Amino acid sequence: MARAYFAGGCFWCVTPIYKIYGVDKVVCGYSGGDEENPAYEDVKAQKTGHRETIMLEYDPARVQYQKLLEIFLANVDPFDGEGQFIDKGFSYTLAIYYTNEEEKKLATERVKQLEDEAGKPVHIAIEPFKSFFEAEEYHQDYYLKNPEAFEKELKESGRKP
Repeated sequence: MARAYFAGGCFWCVTPIYKIYGVDKVVCGYSGGDEENPAYEDVKAQKTGHRETIMLEYDPARVQYQKLLEIFLANVDPFDGEGQFIDKGFSYTLAIYYTNEEEKKLATERVKQLEDEAGKPVHIAIEPFKSFFEAEEYHQDYYLKNPEAFEKELKESGRKP
């Protein structure tokens, strides 16, 4: 099994997408900051330097990292440097946390390609993975536990028309 880490704005909103494409496990959490075991309220209030991040556990024989990268890019607004949709602030900004040089190379090349195609800057940090702290239990599989609230979040956020 391999792991990949993507900060795509609200972690509730991007969690279910990956299950469709053969990812074995999606965990909501926090990455990028230095504080140990940050709490959701502090991350959301921009106090910790973490981004809402998902950790994907997957079998590279079934789904390749490149595919996960494409899914990530298809479900975010890479040109918004302030956050994602209605969620603003550093904790909602985009990042790809790479765990090896191949992931870094693939992410860097794809972001550069996207910038060249669009003719404008892409706001996705590409950073070495340093830590991941699992979010509180009520965030995990939020879309399954709270389907009506999840649907409302998607609509109100602007992610779903």
